[in-house]
Formats: sequence, structure tokens, C-alpha cells
Amino acid sequence: MEVSSVFSLCAKLLGIVITVTWILRAVNWVWLRPKRLEKCLRKQGLKGTPYRFLFGDLRESFKMIKEARSKPINLSDDVVPRIFPFVLDTVNNYGKDSFMWIGPTPRVHITNPENIKDVFMKIGDFPKPHSNPLVELLAKGLASYDGHKWAKHRKIINPAFHMEKIKHMVPAFYVSCNEMLTKWEQLMVKQNGSDKECGEIDVWPYLQNMTGDVISRTAFGSSYEEAKNLFELQKEQAELAIKAIQNVYIPGWRFVPTKLNRRMQQIDCQVQTLLKELINKRENAMKAGEAPNDDLLGILMESNFKEIKEHGNNKNVGMSIKDVIEECKLFYFAGQETTSVLLNWTMIMLSRFPHWQARARDEVTMILYEVLRLYPPVILLVRRVHKQTQLGSLTLPAGVQVSLPTILVHYDTELWGEDAKEFKPERFAEGVSKATKGQVSFFPFAWGPRICVGQNFALNEAKMAMALILQRFTFELSPSYAHAPATVITLQPQYGAHLIIHKRN
Repeated sequence: MEVSSVFSLCAKLLGIVITVTWILRAVNWVWLRPKRLEKCLRKQGLKGTPYRFLFGDLRESFKMIKEARSKPINLSDDVVPRIFPFVLDTVNNYGKDSFMWIGPTPRVHITNPENIKDVFMKIGDFPKPHSNPLVELLAKGLASYDGHKWAKHRKIINPAFHMEKIKHMVPAFYVSCNEMLTKWEQLMVKQNGSDKECGEIDVWPYLQNMTGDVISRTAFGSSYEEAKNLFELQKEQAELAIKAIQNVYIPGWRFVPTKLNRRMQQIDCQVQTLLKELINKRENAMKAGEAPNDDLLGILMESNFKEIKEHGNNKNVGMSIKDVIEECKLFYFAGQETTSVLLNWTMIMLSRFPHWQARARDEVTMILYEVLRLYPPVILLVRRVHKQTQLGSLTLPAGVQVSLPTILVHYDTELWGEDAKEFKPERFAEGVSKATKGQVSFFPFAWGPRICVGQNFALNEAKMAMALILQRFTFELSPSYAHAPATVITLQPQYGAHLIIHKRN
């Protein structure tokens, strides 16, 4: 047999082996492995939806969300069926600790506070799940990392969020909020001429702009107007990310030049370019001794330089420029979103229960906590199991996801009492520990070692903003307000937040 024929035969055999291997792996991924995991979960007494080929429960889940979002609800209605319809149905039909399917991956819902505590504390056993690479284009950074990289980034970032540093940012909080309130007063004049005592305002976009302005000033020393393009790009990226997670991600799919993929990549390139220019400019100014070091970026870069210097410029120590860019993306997105939605729902709830507006001037903290309980910015936290792991009485096999449905736990009458769905800030009058009876049943910023590093930043900004708003205005719901909480990464008002704002005498 000629050498060329031998090579040709070997190439064909190799091609057949590769094809068969790929087919077997694909069959295992979409069918054999899911059925094996389902059998393991059911054997332990867990109940859940039966596995459906490839898509699992994704199609049904997003169909129910689309239907729920087609119309607003009454103010007195339970918000969970509108926000979380499929998960609520699963829990109602199969029990609190039940499972559903995210494509070919089973997701087990955990609602018992002791088990939730274990998931939060055992970060090595319950790391963050591998996310859709397209979704990661929105913001990666500290919130997405595990292991050594998470520990390294947390150590470098922590100094930027110490309370002493946050206290120095209070003037920036004040300036940004004051500018927003001045715009409200100008809008009243425009609506009513000389009679500027009240006016109707959709406060939601103003709150977004204000918190964007705060994060711009405190993180980068700029203003919202200067960073407007960046915020608009990230807002579009968030909407596209929601579309991306509605389908099963097939490895390599991000490289297929679909319209959505192309746009997400374009936005990422633009955001990376904007942030790289900003970081390079700051780095050059720092080297020249001309840069401020009291904003988040300055503190972060100073902490990073110190870490690198202490370890002799070891390449495995400190953050790269790419790492810093990812953390900046997270600052911009999470820093704006978390506080804006908290302020939005606080104003909605104080409009619905106006007697709390007067009390809020002295008791704003417990009001903010109660709003975070009823309208947590992120309604669900997810972890993965990468090896067989014991959780309470459950033995979870590798490949399973663990879901901590924040909003379901926050509304659980067994944990919070029969009034769990009611707005009662006084439940937090003696602090979180007393309200939760020491259980892990309140975690709007997560919990344990991985609790959100920006929690104090968000709460202090929200306190300052509400104090200034309540000093100058009272407010009530407009007849045009439509109650429609909806998730776009964070829990937002689908149709805005139309309020009647009254100037205080």
C-alpha cells in the first residue's frame, strides 16, 4: 500500500473517531448526563419537572415571564407571580426544595436557612456557575470569580469600600442628588408656570441618572454627562444579555455572527476602549503625581500598585489592565443599578404608605431594609456543584446548580410571619439579626465571605438621597402609575415610576 494511501486511510479513521467522540459527548451532554442526574435527585426524594430534551424548562419559563409581563398588576397584588412565575409554580407543585431545568442542567432550589448558610459559607464547595460568555460581556469582575483570583481581587478592592473611604464620598452623593432635585423643581415650573408647588414626574430615569452620576464621581472623578455613553452602552448590553440567557448556550456559539452576538461584541469593544482610555489617563497622571487618589479608581489602582510592589512585581500578583477594566465595568453597572432600584421601590412604597414619609426622616434604615426584603435588586442567586457535595440531608452530584431564590425566602410566611407580604418596616426596628431571628433569611446583598463589597456604599448613598428628597418633597402615586416590577438583570419598574411630587413648605 502506498504511503499516501496509508495517510489517507489514517486521516479518515481519525476523522471517524473524532466525529464519533463528538457525537457521544453531545449525546451525553443533552441526554445521558441529565437523565443520570435526574435519577440521582429523585432517588433522594427531591421532586421537580421532568427533563425535556436540550431546552429543559427554559422555553416554558420565558413564555410564562412574557405572559406575566404583558400587563401590570394591582398595588395590593403579590409581586412574585409576575416576577418569578415558573419558579413559583415549581415550588408550589413540588415543594420548597425542588428542582427545575436550565437547559440540560438541573437547578435545585434551596430555601432552608441552615442550608442557605452552608452554601454561602462553603464557597469552595459552592462556587459561582460558569455563565454564558455572552452574558459575561456585560460585567465580570469580582462578582464572577472564584478561588485564588477572587481572593486576590477582593483583597485589592476592599480598601476602596472601607467606611472611612465612603465617608469622604458623601459630598459627591450630596452634589449628585441635589442636582437631580433641582431638575425636579425646574420641571415643576415648566409644567405649572409660577405655581410650582407640585408636578408629575417619572422619577425612575432621574434616579438612574443620579446614581450613575454618583458612581461616575466617586469611582472616576467624572460626572454622568461625561460617562453617559458608557451607561447607555451598558444598559443596552443588559437588555441583550437577557435575550442571550433565554436560550441554551452551545459551546462556541458566541463566535457565530448572529445579529445579537455581533452587537454584544461591538458594545464590549466600545466599553473596553472607553475604560482603557480612562485608566491609562489616570495611570499617567498618577505617575506624574497629579492624580486624585480618593475616588474608587484611584484607591483601587493605588492598592493594586502596592500589592504588586510588595511581591516584587510577580506577574501572578495584582491585577492586569484587563482585570481593572472588568472591575470598572462592574463598578459602573452594579454601582448604578443596585442603588437606583432601591431608591425607586422606596419611593413607590412611601407613596403607597405616605404616613411612613414623616417617620422615614428618622427611621430611613429600617425602611430601606424592608424595601430590600420586598424588592431585592437581584431576585435569585445561583451556585454550582463541581463535585459530590453534602448539603443538609441532600447529597448533590457534580453538575447540579443550586438556586437561592432570594425573593421567595424573603416572602416566606414560615420565616417572616403571616404578614410577610406586607410592608412593615418596624420588623427591622431592632436590626437585621433580631428581624431574622439569627437565621440566613435576608440576603439582598448575598451573605457570608462573598457578601457584596459595595453594600455599605449603596446603603449610604440611598440614605443620603432619601434624606434630601424627604427634606424638600412629599410624594404620592400618580393616576398614571402602573405597578409592574420586572427583571432586567435587576428588579426594575417596567413602565417607570410616575409620581406626583409636592414641594414642602
